Order: sequence, then structure tokens, then C-alpha cells
Amino acid sequence: MKNKKAWIRIVEVFVAVSLIIGILLITLDREYVEKRDDSAGIYEQEISILKTIQLNNSLRNEILGANSLPLKWADFNSNGLANVKNKTISETPNYLICEAEVCEISNICIFDKTIEKDVYAQSIMISSNMSEYNPKKLKLFCWTG
Repeated sequence: MKNKKAWIRIVEVFVAVSLIIGILLITLDREYVEKRDDSAGIYEQEISILKTIQLNNSLRNEILGANSLPLKWADFNSNGLANVKNKTISETPNYLICEAEVCEISNICIFDKTIEKDVYAQSIMISSNMSEYNPKKLKLFCWTG
């Protein structure tokens, strides 16, 4: 009779531990699923901004006329890219902070700022207008504000 009681206690402890572990796993899984992943929306917003610039002839001409590449965001105004910078700022939603760079098509645009958040990057090629072929890359870096 004592042997049966011991086995029943062992089974009871095993079931109790299994229930506790199951509840913990369900709770942790729920928290993981509830985390918001805004990356798809941010990438879509970046592509929209870049397409707007790419399809605007005057903004394309500013980028194609840019010299001394790569051009960092802080240098846009002094290098004739003020309209590109203003358009980028005006198209950026309030929840994002975006900066851009212009570089040669064969080079990698490197974002050299330290941001303590996830930085999302998209790039687009601006290759020519009606009179000149001088391909450049416009790369946009965004993070949540």
C-alpha cells in the first residue's frame, strides 16, 4: 500500500511541474507574438520616399549634378541637394527619423552614425536624365523616433 502512495505522489508532482511549464511556455509565446514588427511598414515608407524623388525630374537633376561623392546628409544643403533634403523631410512620417546619402553606384553607402535603435535602409539608383548619364545611388536610412 505504501508503494502505491509513493508512485501516486511522483505522478502528481510530474503532472504539476508539467502544468507549470506549459503555462510558462504559453505566456512567453504570447508575449513574443504580441511584439510589434514595424519593419515592413518602414521599408514601404522608405521605398515610397525614394520613388517620389526618383520620379521627380528636378530632384533627379540635383542628384545627378552632385559632385565629391559620397555626400552625407549634413552636406546636402551645401552641395546643391537642398530640395532633395526638404522633399525627404516632408515625405517622412512623424514616427520616423530619416537621413540619406548619395554615393557612387559601385560604392557602398555607409551610415556611420551610432543609433541605439534598429536602422532600416533602402537604396535606389538615379542613373540619367535627358542629357547626361552619371549613375548615382541614393540611400535612405530610417529609424523610429
